[in-house]
Amino acid sequence: MQVSSMRFLDRWVGVPISVFLTGFRKLGDLLGRSADDAPQRIVIIKLVEQGATVIAAPAIQRAIEMVGRDNVFFAVFTENRPILDLLDLIPADNVIEIRGGGLVAVAVDTLRAIFRLRREQVDTAVDFEFFSRFSGALTYLSGAKRRIGFHSYAGEAGYRGDLMTHRVAYNIRLHASETYRMLIDAIEVDGSQLPTLGFKPPESMQEPAFTPDASDIASVKAMLDERFAGNSRSRLVLINANAGDLLPIRRWANERYVELAKRLLDRDPELCIALTGAKSEVAGAEELAGQVGSDRCASVAGRTTLTELFALYGLSDVMVTNDSGPAHYATLTSIDVVTLFGPESPAVFGARTKRSHLLWAGLACSPCVNAFNQRVTTCTNNLCMQAISVDEVFERILSVMEQRAGRVAVAAAPAA
Repeated sequence: MQVSSMRFLDRWVGVPISVFLTGFRKLGDLLGRSADDAPQRIVIIKLVEQGATVIAAPAIQRAIEMVGRDNVFFAVFTENRPILDLLDLIPADNVIEIRGGGLVAVAVDTLRAIFRLRREQVDTAVDFEFFSRFSGALTYLSGAKRRIGFHSYAGEAGYRGDLMTHRVAYNIRLHASETYRMLIDAIEVDGSQLPTLGFKPPESMQEPAFTPDASDIASVKAMLDERFAGNSRSRLVLINANAGDLLPIRRWANERYVELAKRLLDRDPELCIALTGAKSEVAGAEELAGQVGSDRCASVAGRTTLTELFALYGLSDVMVTNDSGPAHYATLTSIDVVTLFGPESPAVFGARTKRSHLLWAGLACSPCVNAFNQRVTTCTNNLCMQAISVDEVFERILSVMEQRAGRVAVAAAPAA
């Protein structure tokens, strides 16, 4: 289902459903339903954006600490499941899929998800989506007595009813990883005291690491040999020029990526550049490679599985990318990532690792996308991305390459 269609349905169908379910919830409260017992089985509802699942990994681990790995479930759209399987945080059977291929598929799978969650006797549901009506309704219909999610206390976000037992206020100051962790920690808070939370978010969160197997590494090396026709790859830089369908305004202009690639290749005769992307982006990546016009620049879009993509990250030095899922996937490997931010804030969504390097112009109108406007912007001219120059990105990549060379030299030095 297209992102625009999902947003349309969430608004025009979600509002009346939220009104109806809120009334039903209030009737249910008269029957004295309570959630005083400690949580036993938790479902996390995070339907979209695989990159956000990476950010949410520490929060998922916290839920596992509470009730055990076998008692944590995860509801997700089918197309966003792969990264969850790769992280391997919960049993595969505990992942509840909803197909996003069309309205009928969504409706059928949503009903299946509701019946499954009720059959599993999930007592705690945590909505990781920011003010989504669909996820809020699913949280309520899961049958969980304890329901945690964001609530619009003063009309700061679109109406989505009053379906949560633990109504959390969204904090624009927190990084997304802290926000997800806050929602999990709110499970142990008395719902009547919210939105007040008497704890601080953890100061540091270690993201999980991924180690590709030997077969994936061998496959990627063979693919690179074929794509670069035997050119030496002493240093490999990846370019991910897409930003996904959710927010295409996050894209840096293709002609700037082309100019950047040419400058990097001219400066370093031993450097190669690979353009990454999904199968749907093959044509665009091939076109960019053609515009660069070098046998040391090739497209590998659509030529890897997800695990092979991670192996590619591990074999590469630096990736430059728009703010998108790959910026977060890559943090699970040893590659350095230069991420270009514009409509969203790097303080909230930037990857938090030593190998993450964030560029943001910080214009007065940026960020224009946030949880309160359901990540919708009326901007059609992304000056925030245009303000990031090729010179700035070029110099940052050179600096990162120099830092990597220094780390390698230190690691290779013999012990005193």
